[in-house]
Amino acid sequence: MNPDIKKNYMTERKELYGHPVGLYILFFTELWERFSYYGMRALLVLFLVASATSGNPGLGWDKADALSLYGTYTALVYIASIPGGLLADKFLGQKKAVMVGGWLLVVGHGILAIPALWAFYTGLALIVAGVGCLKPNISTMVGGLYAHNDDRRDKAFTIFYIGINIGALIAGVLVGSVAVTYGWHYGFGLAGIGMAIGQIVFLFGQKHLKGVGEATTNLPEEERSAVKRPLNNVEKDRMIVMFLSFFIMIVFWGAFEQAGGLMNLYADEKTNRVLSFINFEVPAPWFQSVNSFFIITLGSAVAAFWYKRKKKGKESSSIFKMAVGTIIMGWGFFFMSAASMQYQAAGSSAMYWLVLAYLFHTVGELSVSPVALSFITKLAPLKYASLMMGAYFAATGLGNYVSGWVGEYSQTAGELEIFTGIAIFCTIFGILVLLLLKKLKQLAHGAEDATDQSTAVPLKNTEQIETP
Repeated sequence: MNPDIKKNYMTERKELYGHPVGLYILFFTELWERFSYYGMRALLVLFLVASATSGNPGLGWDKADALSLYGTYTALVYIASIPGGLLADKFLGQKKAVMVGGWLLVVGHGILAIPALWAFYTGLALIVAGVGCLKPNISTMVGGLYAHNDDRRDKAFTIFYIGINIGALIAGVLVGSVAVTYGWHYGFGLAGIGMAIGQIVFLFGQKHLKGVGEATTNLPEEERSAVKRPLNNVEKDRMIVMFLSFFIMIVFWGAFEQAGGLMNLYADEKTNRVLSFINFEVPAPWFQSVNSFFIITLGSAVAAFWYKRKKKGKESSSIFKMAVGTIIMGWGFFFMSAASMQYQAAGSSAMYWLVLAYLFHTVGELSVSPVALSFITKLAPLKYASLMMGAYFAATGLGNYVSGWVGEYSQTAGELEIFTGIAIFCTIFGILVLLLLKKLKQLAHGAEDATDQSTAVPLKNTEQIETP
């Protein structure tokens, strides 16, 4: 690629509503990928525990085994982001890795529509590989649309994140309804159709992604030299703070992902889901869309809150947001504690407890997840851009594994104790991070400052960026 052409891409890209058109290509690609993933995720545990002899037969597993598989599967989905990131950094580039991941997902979700045990496990394996290739690299491409000091980057990730949740919102309702009405495998098949739409969007949107996510061999000479040189001291410190931030991700997602496991079962078995005024029972999978609904309706408001706080000169660093978000999300489990107490007293609990829990989870998520995605693109050295995004998603995967383990443990420890314990632990952990905030910000060396350019332009003299 001609270096001059590469430099001009960023200034010549067409824009729509103040952002490059390429953002919206990635937005819709990820929307349909998440439609497929969250659609299948909403069904997985319910399919596993459904009786094999019922009118809509599942596999007839017990709850502990189902929750264990859920945790292992969702962990592997995100841990696969590490080899997916390495594949992009070393060989394919992010754009081609996303393309490969998309096709793997189309095939994987399609195979799940076949009502056979071999198809179930084969489909899951292909989805693990597909998400591993697509997820870290499409997120890194979002950051690649913007210069390092571009204030629009955080807003772009919030827009991108809203796209994720539009897909999840539609998935919970449509895929869940099809699965309950026509059968589990029809639901799995619909998820595959959604992924095929996303792949078509990505294919036809290539002209708006020129110069983004290219393989190392296609980069201009100055960028290739940045990939080959050793890390300097500032970059090493930033790697450290990124790895430390991954512990926040493990705790956050370990708690949050009870949504697809323990809370999903709770909605199905212990929640009064009947709307008596219209004589309608809300399908349990629909509750998987509540979080996404709140993301879409509250996303801009939460982003605006943090933006205004930053403009007022108040603390608004990424680590601070992540810590506060973890605390808020943890408080959502106090509503599940109340639901458990109501169930013990009355034999069922009201739907509003789940809605309130998801509300707090959503506000916490909006302060953590899109912020963390942007944070990684700001701190990661060019040579490890996709790998570090993969490591972030791997931390998310470990959180999912912890979630499955906690859900499995709840079958003996008791749901009230588990919900309350999660709330208390997240609060204490978030406070601990806040106490370490000053030191963690020092390790970032001003990477979040608007004037910082150290990871955007490869410098020939590393001494230039040895100080913040």
